[in-house]
Amino acid sequence: MAAVKSEPTRILILGGGYVGLYTALGLQKKLRANEASVTIVDPQPHMTYQPFLPEAAAGAIEPRHVVVPLRRVLKRCHVLTARVNKIEHDRKSITVEAADGHIEQLNYDVLVVALGAVPRLLPIPGLAEQGIGIKTIGEAIYLRNHVLTKLDEASSTLDPELRKRLLTFTVVGGGFAGIEALAELEDMSRFATRYYENIEPEDIRWVLVEAAGRILPEVRETLGVWTVEQLERRGIEVFLSTAAKSFENGHVVLSDGTEFDSDTIIWTAGVKANPVLANSDLPIDKRGRVEATASLQVVGHPDVWTAGDNAAVPDLSRTEQDPTATTPPNAQHAVRQARVLAANIIRVLRGGQPKDYYHKNLGAVAGLGLHKGVADALNLKIKGFPAWLFHRAYHLKAMPTVNRKIRILLDWLLGGLFRREVVSLGQINNPKEEFARASKS
Repeated sequence: MAAVKSEPTRILILGGGYVGLYTALGLQKKLRANEASVTIVDPQPHMTYQPFLPEAAAGAIEPRHVVVPLRRVLKRCHVLTARVNKIEHDRKSITVEAADGHIEQLNYDVLVVALGAVPRLLPIPGLAEQGIGIKTIGEAIYLRNHVLTKLDEASSTLDPELRKRLLTFTVVGGGFAGIEALAELEDMSRFATRYYENIEPEDIRWVLVEAAGRILPEVRETLGVWTVEQLERRGIEVFLSTAAKSFENGHVVLSDGTEFDSDTIIWTAGVKANPVLANSDLPIDKRGRVEATASLQVVGHPDVWTAGDNAAVPDLSRTEQDPTATTPPNAQHAVRQARVLAANIIRVLRGGQPKDYYHKNLGAVAGLGLHKGVADALNLKIKGFPAWLFHRAYHLKAMPTVNRKIRILLDWLLGGLFRREVVSLGQINNPKEEFARASKS
């Protein structure tokens, strides 16, 4: 007679991004009472929908509307705000640093590794000190306030060289994150000049630096070329096949010999798998990703599951052309993998067999500022306003929860009626400054 399990299966999910959230949502919807307990661990108490960060930075969307509070939507799960430090699968144990700083260990029966990716920084002098990414909602808010603050400072200074430096904005990286951030912020900054008597749109300098010979590698090359042409028509300087050599003290030096001063350096030149994976006993590939099977189980460990940016998942739609092909690190695959992953865990818990993940890439779409976009989807090349509409419709559909979908839609409607807000809330970056000043008076 088969033994009856007396305790619920302990499912531990590491990471609260696309994979973590959608996996937890799928599990809490399908698990029976007392069948399993689900704990999700992430340093932040929310999931961030990253494709909307450029619009949040540009003021088209309220920043709080692009994040999903984990505790609010995962009512049948336990949410632990903590950072994962170590994975010891041989002991079925995880070491985490909780929000208050204490270290504790968590045990599990089933593990989901969904730690995602972190920015890939290169050993460029000055990058760590001068650069800022755009992978978190905090960075998006900071960039918005920073760009508008630079306009305020430039309108006040009498030093022409300082003014030029303040109005020079540099973006490194020509992938989707870099192009969308560049296009949205450039659009916002030039729109904002109508409220400054002494700053004209042409006074602002935006520079894109990309080491490869093209931008937007996810779309066909002709669309990448078209996008460069559109950016240059807007006055944006595009440096292709050019590497950044130094950012020391805000002085930008490029590999072609170009040099200029810039008070704003936005770094979007790639990501890498979360480095915590290197501090684990799970198999990882040469790019630092967890090696996975097509069923989203970790190779050699059927009780460990993985998906998303930190996973090397075989791409079954391309294995005939390339047996080593893995799914690209994007939201499209992460969301779909998470749904398959949750269903597979349920199947295995109930004695069934997991199914393989198969999804053919439907294409890619990028926003290029207000009413502008580019898309390569469903074998169609779409440009301009139709692509912008397609971009918004696709991501609105993909945004988790009806609550957030409605809030974002209302943001867009209000923005269309009253135009976007271009006010700087720079005090957020140093909230105690005025309090400290008052204490000295």
